[in-house]
Amino acid sequence: MTNNHCVIGIDLGGTHIRAGLLQGDQLTHIVSEAINAQGSKAAVLDQLFSVTDQLLTSEVTAIGIGVPGLIDAGQQLVYDVINIPSWNEVPLQKWMQDRYQLPVYINNDANCFALGEYFFGKGKARQSMIGLSIGTGLGAGIIINNKLYEGNNFGAGEFGMVDYLEHNYEYYASGQFFKNVHGLNGKEIFELAKKGHPSATKIFEEFGIHLGNAIKMILYTFDPACIILGGSVSQSFNFFRTSMWQQIKTFAYERSLFKLTIEVSELDNCGVWGAAALALESKK
Repeated sequence: MTNNHCVIGIDLGGTHIRAGLLQGDQLTHIVSEAINAQGSKAAVLDQLFSVTDQLLTSEVTAIGIGVPGLIDAGQQLVYDVINIPSWNEVPLQKWMQDRYQLPVYINNDANCFALGEYFFGKGKARQSMIGLSIGTGLGAGIIINNKLYEGNNFGAGEFGMVDYLEHNYEYYASGQFFKNVHGLNGKEIFELAKKGHPSATKIFEEFGIHLGNAIKMILYTFDPACIILGGSVSQSFNFFRTSMWQQIKTFAYERSLFKLTIEVSELDNCGVWGAAALALESKK
């Protein structure tokens, strides 16, 4: 990785567009704008253009975009972007390249999270790692031998969709758990847990057991040495850490746990870092 690159990174979330300018190892000029989620394809695209235009300079060499949806690796079509109904099938790369005449790289937001950690966060200097995003859903980006493993449709790492108990892991080991299982708001439970409310802390302990089972499934599949947690639910790590590890320690191959580290991301605007890192990944 060189230090003279200048790349725009764009995190297209379900509610906001966040973007920044990556210059060397510095992320500057952060821009954030609420998405008109019910807008037409063209209206949302105009918002994306507006944010990009604010960051564009003659030094920019590429644009990276992370999206909460599926991507056709061959045609670079984006499908079913979360919370934006009109973006059910969008030729995003073509639209952006036609307007800016720059290379444009697009990937799933969980993959971008992992890349952001690998290049700039707690995954630096690691050959292999998994970035596990625990938010509204449960997804991951997978780095193997210094390379992002994307899968055929940029959809590798969708561990939340694997069957578990009566539903799947996402039902029990993401932010959905609090509503699905207890009929409660996750943020409110978090605030109660911070105040030491016994029922709230017990709910988080239960969550930790489910997440521990999800991580065991990942260990059996990829045997990583490092898992970095991100997403909104990871902010409550201290409330489910103990029960999570207790469940992980039932893993059949005890020696695999000796060097396993599980950490929480501390990288602000990780989605933007990761989107910008798409351009760096493409040059490896």
